[in-house]
Amino acid sequence: MVRVKICGITNSADALAAIEAGANLLGFNFYPKSPRCLTEAEAKKIRPQLPKSVEAVGIFVNAPAADVAALCRLVKLDAAQLHGDETPKTVAELARSVPVIKAFRVEPDFELATLNEFPDAFAYLFDAAHTGQYGGTGHSTDWDAARRATKGRRIILAGGLKVENVAAAVRIVRPYGVDVASGVELKPGKKDHGRLREFIQEVRRAERK
Repeated sequence: MVRVKICGITNSADALAAIEAGANLLGFNFYPKSPRCLTEAEAKKIRPQLPKSVEAVGIFVNAPAADVAALCRLVKLDAAQLHGDETPKTVAELARSVPVIKAFRVEPDFELATLNEFPDAFAYLFDAAHTGQYGGTGHSTDWDAARRATKGRRIILAGGLKVENVAAAVRIVRPYGVDVASGVELKPGKKDHGRLREFIQEVRRAERK
């Protein structure tokens, strides 16, 4: 089953809508410069509302491993997604306490061998490359690179996914998971619950085919 991660959750209403629609993971963004950033206190209010079947993932950018681990403990996060320029050493250090999803900004010339430098990552997220931004751009990722990377690895496809193209992405890439934020939003940090349901329905439809 392709796992669906709804990223940029900032409020309980959106979290509950995502859960009802069938999301497998919810992403909480702790990067201060993100329009979807929420505080530790806000995340702690939402976290208890998640059933055991839905995982909570914290999104961090270039934060010290010790700080990430501490926040994961406080909020009871199931995984940490590192979306910046973190080193293999940082990933290895953090992976001792929590599963790590390492994100990469992928261009057509992206060297898949780069992934081998991060053996301690639980999964690899492929996002679109966009100067000055760490994810959430709405731009598409190189699907061919993602497809080639899936051999022997857990690849989570992100970047520019929406209701209209996610079924094709699932069929072409066959990823471990898909990740969406802006593609199911009314505005940054506020989800469109109808689009959210349609997005997950499209993923499941593609799987059945």
